[in-house]
Amino acid sequence: MISTIFNYTFRNPGLLDEALTTPAYRMTFPDARDNQRLEFLGDAVLDFLAADRLYSESPDEAEGPLTIRRTHMVSTPALCAAAARNDLAPLLKRNKGAEPLPPNAKTLADAIEAVIGAAWLDGGLSAAKTVFDALELESNAETGTWSGNPKGDLQIKAQAMTPPRHPVYTLLSTGGKAHEPLFTVKGSVDGIGEATATARSRKEADGAAAAKLLKSTLQ
Repeated sequence: MISTIFNYTFRNPGLLDEALTTPAYRMTFPDARDNQRLEFLGDAVLDFLAADRLYSESPDEAEGPLTIRRTHMVSTPALCAAAARNDLAPLLKRNKGAEPLPPNAKTLADAIEAVIGAAWLDGGLSAAKTVFDALELESNAETGTWSGNPKGDLQIKAQAMTPPRHPVYTLLSTGGKAHEPLFTVKGSVDGIGEATATARSRKEADGAAAAKLLKSTLQ
């Protein structure tokens, strides 16, 4: 049982072992504990760490662009690339006789999220940050951007679906102070889902909601 991964040594190697145990492993060992719960936790921790990094490094950037950059920073392709750089695939526990994983397999991204969740449980925020830093995801936030128009990009994706769809943006509420209003918008696309966002203008709120919906298409 290994105890060190992504520059972090686990005090409880059992957590890492669980993080590396794919759901498919239970086809061979039904009583095994797979990594789905840790993936659930790690997904939230990863989003937080990426948001914290971008927020700190880009103090003047608006919510919409920040959301887009975070989306690409923690997207499945970005995590799969990190898995390839660190040769993660051979460490995963899978069902007996399984075929080699393709480099873009979501199983790899799920395992990285699970490792981050396990590190959070094992050593708290500092441990999770150690893993996050080792993944070197920042380049995805810089070069893997959309056109800068998430509403337009979402429109293109929606129209490419069968049958073609159209995003719908609904103003849920307005608030804040007279000189600093806040707009909360719900964006939705049939077959993709819905997302809400709050920003200082209706346009920014629409864009942020669209960016969140685009994130779901990258998972």
